[in-house]
Amino acid sequence: MESVSSSFLSPSFTLKTFPSKPFSSFTLPSLSYTSTASASTSASPQQRSKPTKKRSSKPSKTLPLTTPTSTTTSVPSKKVLVPIGLGTEEMEAVILIGVLRRAGADVTVASVEPQLEIEAYGGTRLVADTSISTCCDQVFDLIALPGGMPGSVRLRDCEILKQITSKHAEDKRLYGAICAAPAVTLLPWGLTRRKQITCHPAFNDKLSTFWAVKSNIQVSGELTTSRGPGTSFEFALCLVEQLFGESVAKEVAELLLMCAADEYLRKEEFNKVEWSFDRMPRVLIPIANGSDEIEIVTIVDILRRAKVDVVVASVEKSTQIVASQGTKIIAEKLISNAPEEIYDLIILPGGVGGAERLQKSRILKKLLKEQEAAGRIYGAICSSPAVLHKHGLLKEKRATAHPSVISKLTNEVVNGTKVVVDGKVITSRGLATVTDFALAIVSKLFGHGRARSVAEGLVFEYPKS
Repeated sequence: MESVSSSFLSPSFTLKTFPSKPFSSFTLPSLSYTSTASASTSASPQQRSKPTKKRSSKPSKTLPLTTPTSTTTSVPSKKVLVPIGLGTEEMEAVILIGVLRRAGADVTVASVEPQLEIEAYGGTRLVADTSISTCCDQVFDLIALPGGMPGSVRLRDCEILKQITSKHAEDKRLYGAICAAPAVTLLPWGLTRRKQITCHPAFNDKLSTFWAVKSNIQVSGELTTSRGPGTSFEFALCLVEQLFGESVAKEVAELLLMCAADEYLRKEEFNKVEWSFDRMPRVLIPIANGSDEIEIVTIVDILRRAKVDVVVASVEKSTQIVASQGTKIIAEKLISNAPEEIYDLIILPGGVGGAERLQKSRILKKLLKEQEAAGRIYGAICSSPAVLHKHGLLKEKRATAHPSVISKLTNEVVNGTKVVVDGKVITSRGLATVTDFALAIVSKLFGHGRARSVAEGLVFEYPKS
């Protein structure tokens, strides 16, 4: 089993587009990539006026939380294979699955292990839909490989997956890989030959200098590659555009709350207080059927990278939950066992169905009330700030939430900001803002330097100061 040094978490890298050949540029909200393939039709980028930051009790726009694009847009069905194994990077896998399913793709999550349940790179336990052996006779429109170590090695060493992917590439069908997978998985299989590719900076030395590029996304014929967890949304949307077209990709980008870099403030803080501990902070992440898998996994992954003790607890009768886009996640414990310990932070992930079930949990309500009474930290993202509001935990607090639920908050709402911190309460809009949300928590706990180090390991652009 191979391993990588700590440079995988915080490598030194530069973010520059380095095309060695003429390329076409595709633009979506907060998304651009380079391509050595010929472009189809190229529409003009969506025009956006510079926003003005304002506070109001109602949002300017309401977006649905879970409606797949396929329910509103007539597009042909597309079959996608996402293989996972021991040590797969969970952010990359789950963002791929969640974004592609929102676009209307029929995504099969297949385990390359003897069992369906795998423990991912950051410790999250995922359950695949099927075993890779059941996929041999199927034809897919796209095969997308998440990275992570030793996940990329486990994919590489799976002979069945190698055969499926090699035949797929031979038939000139779309395939992609992110993070370590381009260098560790596809390269040994001979599926990057004569193609420009990118990968995580920690694995650049495995690539041929002539064919390696440093763009976040690189499209070379049927192959699309990307750099890491922090570029997963761009990677997934690039694949959506190739499968379904630019209009669907833009629709999904809007659903994900993707925005131009200058459209929203990264963070706004009020009533500033220090979040400091003389020990490793302990964080509780309650989850339920219908919770958003992207938000669950991203928060857990980033906090664990920052060396936070994270406990994931199910409010259901089982530790296994089915998230909003069908991903199966296994919690470490039931919420009924959570009161045995004290948590420095309690953070609620979003997802409409999940938020409703979190709100109904009497045990969680009691924990949150005790958290507030003891002056400890709590927060929520996406639709779940509404849960805090229902329990009276946002009184005299500024907050933000998903546009579809923000009007339900009677406290002072902050629009035009991805993350809002008010004393010991933190909230965020959701989905594509979840990385900023998790990094804001890291910054409050450990300082900006720790957050920036984690962001570098994710290949996520983060301010220097």
